[in-house]
Amino acid sequence: MTTSSTAAPRGASSTATKTTAKTAGTAAKTPTKRVASRLRVKDDESPWSEAEIAEVRQILIDEIEEHRAEVEVAERELDEVLRASGDGAGDDQADAGSKTAERAHEISVAANARAGLLQAEHALEQLEAGTYGICENCGNPIGKLRLQARPRATLCMPCQEKHARH
Repeated sequence: MTTSSTAAPRGASSTATKTTAKTAGTAAKTPTKRVASRLRVKDDESPWSEAEIAEVRQILIDEIEEHRAEVEVAERELDEVLRASGDGAGDDQADAGSKTAERAHEISVAANARAGLLQAEHALEQLEAGTYGICENCGNPIGKLRLQARPRATLCMPCQEKHARH
């Protein structure tokens, strides 16, 4: 993995990448059978199998790597936009507005990539800790089908629906 030569924007954690590398390395070493036996499921679902856990783990590791690359690209592009925009002296209103919109877009892209990375890391950490699949709002199982469709989910469907309405 290559690291970006740019400074991380405000709010970014330089330890996120280090934590991810450590977590991803640990993920491959944790016995899948032990993890599967600790995970809760809904009453009408079968327990997690070793193959299902291995598949979810690999999806999360792949997402982490993908989001790392996205963060690196977004931060590099943001740095380029910031360097190119200079101090704005002599810009007319249209140029200033265009540069502001471009900066806002690049900041948003970088923030979204970091958020996705943190969510995937959090899900992988939960998987390894045996707390994966528990709704962070109500404490009930999220459901295997939902987690297989969206491995980073942290809320069960009823809580997610309530959250989306607010």
